[in-house]
Amino acid sequence: MSTPLVSASRSVTRVLILADAPVLRRGLIGMVNETAGLQAVGTPGEPRRALTLAETAHPDAVIVELGTGRAATLNACRDLRRRFPQIAIVALATSEDPGVVNEALAAGVRGYLLMNTSPTLLGWAVLAARAGRTVVDPQIRRGEGTAEPVSRELTLEVPLTRRESDVLDELIQGQSNRVIGKNLFISEDTVKSHVKAILRKLGARDRAHAVSLVLSARNPGACTCGVHALTGSPAPAPTPAEA
Repeated sequence: MSTPLVSASRSVTRVLILADAPVLRRGLIGMVNETAGLQAVGTPGEPRRALTLAETAHPDAVIVELGTGRAATLNACRDLRRRFPQIAIVALATSEDPGVVNEALAAGVRGYLLMNTSPTLLGWAVLAARAGRTVVDPQIRRGEGTAEPVSRELTLEVPLTRRESDVLDELIQGQSNRVIGKNLFISEDTVKSHVKAILRKLGARDRAHAVSLVLSARNPGACTCGVHALTGSPAPAPTPAEA
């Protein structure tokens, strides 16, 4: 299945899909094209063809399936990183093993998400990887029994309320306002009010920035979950008109 190339645009991140299963490729193309700021480009194919496909598509980022053929796929990632260091690589994986995560990061992967990730979190991971950040799925607990950077506390001038922390947990999982309201048994308008308060207290520009701040604070160099211990902050930023 081919996806037409799009003209270069500063506002669009061009994404090449690399997966062994055609059904997964089609699903990922749909996820990418439905995410604001992303556009699937080129001809999706197997990870082993990464170099050839990237030369043709000229992507800004690559989403690669990291499943049963992990060794070959990671070799392809290493080759891709050497040949096109400017391309951000995000892996969709089946393994939660910290050793596999670290192996992928060492191979040049900058985003490591599980297969059940949301389109929103996938979009954030792609954009964060392009910006040079390392993103690890918040469902994964890393570093047990290994030397790891000590997470630093994100201090807030005005602490988050328990409900705001609950909403922030949902944001980290990539949930929409509607889904958050349903999960927490509150109205969508109430969710929006909580999101605005969260952005103000974190000094964040938007939802994606808020999530990035929290995940980076909890695990420097790689993003993991855990946000209820937030205590105090940077100077508040203006609250966006729309959360």
